[in-house]
This record gives sequence, structure tokens and C-alpha cells, in this order.
Amino acid sequence: MSFLAQINSPADLKQLKRSELAKLAAELRNRIVEVVSKNGGHLASSLGAVELTIALHYVFDTPADKIVWDVGHQSYAHKLLTGRRDQFHTLRKFEGISGFTRMSESPHDAFTTGHSSTSISAGLGMACGKRLKKDSGKVLAVIGDGSMTAGIAYEGLNQAGALHKDENLIVILNDNDMSISPNVGSLSSFLSRTLSGKYLQGFRKEFGEFLRSLPGIGDDMYHLAKRSEESFKTFVTPGMLFEAFNLDYFGPINGHRLNHLIDILINIRELREPVLLHVSTQKGKGYEPAEKNPVYFHGVGCFEVKTGTCIRKGASVPTYTKVFGDTLLELAGENEKIVAVTAAMPEGTGLAKFAGIYPERFFDVGIAEQHGVTFAAGLAAEGFRPVVAIYSTFLQRAYDQILHDICIEKLPVIFALDRGGIVGEDGSTHHGLFDLTYLRSLPNMVVMAPKDEAELRQMMRTALAHKGPIAFRYPRGIGEGVSLETETGNLAIGKAEILAEGEDLLILAIGSSVGQSRKAVSELAASGIRSTLVNCRFVKPLDTGLICPLVRRIPRVISVEENVRQGGFGSAVLESLSDADISGFRLRRIGIRDTFVEHGPQHILRAKYGVDAAAIVKTARELCTAEAAA
Repeated sequence: MSFLAQINSPADLKQLKRSELAKLAAELRNRIVEVVSKNGGHLASSLGAVELTIALHYVFDTPADKIVWDVGHQSYAHKLLTGRRDQFHTLRKFEGISGFTRMSESPHDAFTTGHSSTSISAGLGMACGKRLKKDSGKVLAVIGDGSMTAGIAYEGLNQAGALHKDENLIVILNDNDMSISPNVGSLSSFLSRTLSGKYLQGFRKEFGEFLRSLPGIGDDMYHLAKRSEESFKTFVTPGMLFEAFNLDYFGPINGHRLNHLIDILINIRELREPVLLHVSTQKGKGYEPAEKNPVYFHGVGCFEVKTGTCIRKGASVPTYTKVFGDTLLELAGENEKIVAVTAAMPEGTGLAKFAGIYPERFFDVGIAEQHGVTFAAGLAAEGFRPVVAIYSTFLQRAYDQILHDICIEKLPVIFALDRGGIVGEDGSTHHGLFDLTYLRSLPNMVVMAPKDEAELRQMMRTALAHKGPIAFRYPRGIGEGVSLETETGNLAIGKAEILAEGEDLLILAIGSSVGQSRKAVSELAASGIRSTLVNCRFVKPLDTGLICPLVRRIPRVISVEENVRQGGFGSAVLESLSDADISGFRLRRIGIRDTFVEHGPQHILRAKYGVDAAAIVKTARELCTAEAAA
């Protein structure tokens, strides 16, 4: 008998006996692995949180009680237990359920998440709201240890401890041993600082010598004491830190022992002040390939369930990410001043190989983009050339630091924005559709986007030769398949190139939109419309010396970008034409309209939102027809 098949809501879960929950956990894992193997997704984190999810829904009553899942990487079992079992096969598919929690998707999703470390702040706000409404419901913020590297998590803890007046907030720290020690230096060093005082250091030395002097057992006792000290640091330090925030700390406890976990949650439920429960789990629990390689199975594509082997599709064209990583490694061999900075994404940004070869020149700052950018500013101030590799969507979190700490003083920090444009199945929180807009607004900043992977290599060399802040964004996925040997030196800052010439239409494109524009130019030519196509390369500074004369000669213009239209590349073109006092032209801006883009395959989303070759062709024909009629 399947227990999962009987559960359409958390109320059904509460009808099961405790002795039946272990079988339910196994069924949940099997279903998660089955679907993610076909759809891709965040597997290891969700597998590790299965028992915790069952226990939370067994003890608490959503949606009256609120569970805020940090990021949403851990939420697949939650979705299966809250009425989405029959839709779970659509996970991350176009028009299917999201891979993250979404308030619009279910009343059991208390908060929409996608970027990390927000759960404590949001949960505390909900708890305060409930108190003001005299609502006795609990709020649970489930945050992973990796997310505890971000400053906003501690800002939330700080306020929670300061308020400390009957707030029904429970913070669940889901610690899967993947990042809390290396990423959160303060946690591992807090007690170390206490134990490093002169008196205690002398005592430790004398006590160690005493243990070693014991006949027969001295060395064994000494090593046992050393191991105990490390264990003491590991388990006591977090408790001392969180108690310092004025939260009642419990743990760490085994997050896979359901009975124990349920009993503790029942006890904590009755408390009337902010609580932090430290739960220890194993990432990838219950699926051996994910247990052995949790980093790979954190965010994974399609794979064979039996072996965990990736199912590869298409030709072996390298991704933009790989080209970036390989090129940076090559450049680092030529220039010892190059250092790499990333925010908890060495694999995702293609820097894992760099970290292995140049460990002293590689810095993973954890999920702390703000700190990472200012940290890079400090490196630049000391004469180094930091390359900050962060996904476009995550760099948004550090806008203030880019402005104040880098651009004002023109510090030569290089920003490599991976996943620029439409990303795909991770959806609205992960699309990189705003970077051209938010970066071009900053004085002293240069903004580029390559048409292909060979031009990406050129832009990297160009960035290193530049003496101020500079950014280049590139898309997710494979490149155009061009030969990387076509790279021919540095680019002149702010200079575009003409790729095709014709007198009927002018197409101005940037980045990955150049490839779509080339397809459109070929199709238009077949129907008798001859186009001039410009690969603009630079959003800032724009090549007005090339663009303005072309617009005067060919007044039918289309700008193409995979970015929001507000303030983006097309806006830059319009501003430049206005500044040059050019009139009498017709310009159509192709880009993302004033909306958020959902999850789905890139090609489907590009077609839906009108930024693919077909949309360019349609717009071109409409523009030329309107011009002819006029």
C-alpha cells in the first residue's frame, strides 16, 4: 500500500501512525528521484530534508502555521505533501509547478523564494504581523547552513533577538555539513578566539603535556582530548553564537530520526519566544549517487536513476561558462595579478579548475555577494585584478557596493555575469534580465556582451587591459560552436561591428541576440528585405559614431536585446539618437516587456516573449510595411 498516494494535504499526513512515516519518507525520495531524473532540478538538498519536512507537517498546521523555506532547494517533499502530488511530474516544466516555493502556487507556500538567506527576515515579519493581528499561529523559517553565510540572515537574527516579545518564530537551521564550517568562518572561530587567550593557551599546553606523560595510555588520551576539543568547537560554538543573539538554542539533533525530531518539535511548539533548532542532515540522503556527490546533485540535469549518470544531449559544443573558466585559467598563467572571486558557486561559474590550480588566488566568499564585491574592491586597491564571477541575478544583491565601493573611485574590478538573459527552468528569480539596465546606469562602468564564445574571450582580454570597472554578461548554455581560434586581440572600447549590409532595415543587436538576429536577416533576405546588422558589443559606451550615421541613412531601426526594455540597450540607443538630435526614424525595441518571466525551456520562453528570430522577422515586416504605407 502506498502512503503517498493517500496524501492530498497535510491533514491526511496526520492520519498516519508514526511507525508508517519511515515508509512514507522512502516513497517521497523515490518520487523525487524519479521526477528530477527526467526534469532536472535541485535533488540533493530536497532528499536531505525529507524527514524534516514530514516532521514539520506532522506537528504544525499549514497554512495557519507558516513554513518559509529558504531558497526553495529543500521544498520538493513539501510540494508532494501539500496537494501537488498529481502535478509533481510537471516540476520545472513550462506551465508546470515551480522548482521553488511560490505564494501564487499554493497557500502552503508562505513566501516566494529563489535567492537565499531571506527566510529569517521574512519569517520574523510574518511573526510580528501575526502578533499584531493576535494570531497565535507559528512561523517556521527553514534555512540551510550555506544560506547562513549571508549577512541578511544575521540581520534577521539580530532583530529577532532584540524584539524577543512573544514572537512565535522558530528558526530551523538545516545543517547538512556541506558549508557551515568553511563558509561561515565566525562559527568555527568564535570559540577558537575564546580558547586562544594567554591563560587558556598555557593551560591547554600544560594539560597536553600531562596527558602525554601518563604511562602506557598518554598518547591515546592526548589524541582523544584533541578530537574532543574539535567536536566541542563544532557543536558548542553555534549554540553560543545563537544564544548571543538572544534566541533559545536547541541542538544539534539528527534530522533523520523522525520520532526524536517530532518529539522535539512538539516541545518547541509550546514555547513563546524566538527559538533556533539546529538539525543535522545528510545531503542526498537515500540515493547513493547523490550521497557520494552532493555537489553535482545539488542542481542536476537529466540522469539515469540506476547509476546517476548524466544523460547528455546534443553536440559537444562547450558552454559559455566553460569557455570563461578555461580562458581565465589561461590568462591567470600570463598575469599573476589576476584573482578570482565567486559567491558559493565555484562549479556553477566554471572556476573549480582555477581554484585547484591557483588556490591562493581563488576566493569563495560564500553566499555573500555584497561582501564579495567590496572584498574585490579591496583587492583592486592593492593592485590586483579581481574577476568577480557571479550569476547575473545574484549580482543584483550587490548593486550598492558596485556603485559606492567600485565605480566612484574607478577601481579596476572585472565583473563576469554568467546566466545573462533568459535562464530557463529556474524561473523568475533566476533570469538575468536586468543587468544591462542596472549596470549602464552607473558612471565609470563599461558594459559588454559577446555575440559568441570567441568574442567572450576577446572581451576578457579587453577587460584586463581596461583601467576601470568593466562588466561582460553571457548566456547560460552552449555557445555558437565557432572556432575559438578566431579570436583576434583586444576590442576597442565602445566600438561595434557591421555583420551584414542592406538598405531596407537596420538591426542593432547585443550579446546572444546577435545570433537570433543573424537568423532573422537570412529569412528576411529570402523575402526581399535587405538588412544591415550591427553587433553593438557595448551597451556602454555605445558606438554612436557608427550608429548615428547608419540611422540617418536607414531610418527603419530595430534594437534587439534579451533584457528588460526599460532602461536597457534599446533605451540607450534612443537616448543617443535624441542627444544627437536625430529625427525622422522609426525604431522598434525588441526585449522583455514590463513583466517577470516564468520558468520553462529557453527556446519556448524566447518565442513567448518575442525575443527570438521569428519575433525579429515579424517586427521587421511590420516596420517595413508601415514605412511603405506611410
